[in-house]
Amino acid sequence: MSAALSAAARRTADALLKECGRTYAAEAGIRLRDTPQPLYQVLVLSQLLSARIRASVAVAAARALFGHGMRTPRRMADATWQQRVDALGEGGYRRHDERTSTQLGEGAELVLDVWKGDLRRLRAEADGDGDTVRAGLQRVTGIGPAGADIFVREVQGVWPETGFHVGAKGLQGAERLGLPTSTARLAEVARGRDPAVFAAALVRAALDRETAEKVREAARSRP
Repeated sequence: MSAALSAAARRTADALLKECGRTYAAEAGIRLRDTPQPLYQVLVLSQLLSARIRASVAVAAARALFGHGMRTPRRMADATWQQRVDALGEGGYRRHDERTSTQLGEGAELVLDVWKGDLRRLRAEADGDGDTVRAGLQRVTGIGPAGADIFVREVQGVWPETGFHVGAKGLQGAERLGLPTSTARLAEVARGRDPAVFAAALVRAALDRETAEKVREAARSRP
């Protein structure tokens, strides 16, 4: 990366984080630590975000589920199908609510059966390999490649061995902002910054053209 490009890229990164530097987990009220409950909550959020529905609705639905006590796989599995549907509806997640309720129940049972309710067991099985983590996550009902990517992107701050990860949507955001579009070069731009926050901010730029333009204007005005 040339010195000029590096300086411009870092100005853009600074403007990006100032405009929308927050993970989706934080927006959903998840205090992320490497402990079972918040990791499971990120899994639920990742499933909701991976559907074809607005990210704001997915976040609101996750908050509603957690607000009704479904913060652990045991509590999710013990909730009735209707209780899950009602919580999803409360968050505005109505288009896919019935199918998603079923998937959440089945997924919670699998997390309990395979990893005893603790996704750190998956982390240990993967032994630092991000691809293995993503493959393991896709065993969970309702989690496909997109959901697995979101999970790894959001938890990379507490599971750093999986490597810097922005996913396809993050790369789209980088392109929209004029940032490098390879993960390796983006990692250089992100150096010294929270990788999960930076990756989520790139996704926000990809999803909202107006946000991306604000970031570009702010970067241009920086000395």
